[in-house]
Amino acid sequence: MATTNPIQFIQQVRAEVAKVVWPTRREVLLTTVMVFIMAALTAVFFALVDLGIRGGLQLILTSFG
Repeated sequence: MATTNPIQFIQQVRAEVAKVVWPTRREVLLTTVMVFIMAALTAVFFALVDLGIRGGLQLILTSFG
């Protein structure tokens, strides 16, 4: 492996960071809102699935018990 001195390393890091395309404030806000919406929809879906499974098991257990 080729070794670079710390100054060259810092210059290379700064050059690479300059290439990064940072998201705008609006993009970050929209993405964050979408994540919260999807998390809420997923929570509602799994709550409904849980209620369905619980109701089905109670029906099965009460019919045999």
